[in-house]
Amino acid sequence: MNLFLASTDAAGKLNALQTQFGIEGKYLLMQIISFSILAFVLYRFFFKPVLATVEERNKKIEGGLKHAEEMQAKLAAAAQESAQIVKQAQVDAQKIVDEARKSAKDFADKQQAEAIQRANDLLTKAQHSIELEHKKMLDQARTEIARLVVTTTERVLAKKLTDADRAAYNETASKELSAL
Repeated sequence: MNLFLASTDAAGKLNALQTQFGIEGKYLLMQIISFSILAFVLYRFFFKPVLATVEERNKKIEGGLKHAEEMQAKLAAAAQESAQIVKQAQVDAQKIVDEARKSAKDFADKQQAEAIQRANDLLTKAQHSIELEHKKMLDQARTEIARLVVTTTERVLAKKLTDADRAAYNETASKELSAL
């Protein structure tokens, strides 16, 4: 019975609220139906396209982010590759510089060796020329000394020598001078 009293008491309170706020059941039902129709129309023609557009934009943003990540990875790979190319170019340039230095040193050494060889050849030729000049000078001096000896001998002996005597004295004087 308490239950019945509690339900009648709740119904009484509900009626009191309805009369106090001016709520009528048939209007309440019509408002619920109107609200449901409005909610359906809004969902169907407004929220659904807006949600589809939002979903499409989210997909584009995700695609853009993936593309940006891919491009960033490609950029990093390209930067690494360019750094490697620059490093290889530096190594190649250093090799070229080293080879150029080596070939320049070899060329300089070769030129120096050739200059030394030419100087030695000139020195040898000069010494040979000096020796020939010395021999020639000695031969001229011997001849002149022999002529002077013969002339002096002629004067000392006060007689004239024949060509045969002169040649014999010259030859004797040359032999004696050669022995020196």
